[in-house]
Amino acid sequence: MKRNEWIRQLLHLFYPNVCVICGSELLQEEEGACLQCLYRLPKTYNFREPGNGAERLMSGRIPFERIASFCVYTKGGILQPLIHHLKYHNGQPVGLLLGRMFGKDLLGSDFLRPVELIVPVPVHPKRKKTRGYNQAEIIAKGLSETTGIPLSTDNLLRAIHNPTQTKRDKTQRWENVKDIFKVTDPGLFEQKHLLLVDDVITTGSTLEACGTALMTCTGVRISIATLGEAR
Repeated sequence: MKRNEWIRQLLHLFYPNVCVICGSELLQEEEGACLQCLYRLPKTYNFREPGNGAERLMSGRIPFERIASFCVYTKGGILQPLIHHLKYHNGQPVGLLLGRMFGKDLLGSDFLRPVELIVPVPVHPKRKKTRGYNQAEIIAKGLSETTGIPLSTDNLLRAIHNPTQTKRDKTQRWENVKDIFKVTDPGLFEQKHLLLVDDVITTGSTLEACGTALMTCTGVRISIATLGEAR
């Protein structure tokens, strides 16, 4: 672990009201990260770019309409400590904030206009019980709040409790998630345009597995939104 990252984590452990990126004390109206750091987020605005990098990554794997990522995700980058805080340090307010920010950027766009329902990538109930929440669901909730698009959290389910995807290569990630998702009531998604939401798109294996499950619903259309696009 790099020294700066270690210092940030130590500060947040003993002084929780500090920015998870730079370690500075937060103002009363700030949540998780300071406004200066949020201003520096490396936004992609790729929802304006049909055929963007994320769409090329997923091309030919599942039928999809569009894919958008809020920010570039790199090791040591600004988004990494926010995602880490969201997933491992009960950082639900950060996930909600980033989801709302992403939603505000998407409002009124051609990307968002046809979407009828927001669906977060699910975690297994055992993992949700351990963590206390599903990070993708928190992001999706923020998106739903700012866009007004309804949220569905209990129809796409993760049926198998598999090992974490961390440190797996592309092939191992696909084998780890293949056939682990299911739709409990396909009729609820029939003829709907869904926005599938996750934290970071890396190899796309999890999103591909979710999309494969969703495509069992008659007439379904899928777009994808993630907070980060790994580069």
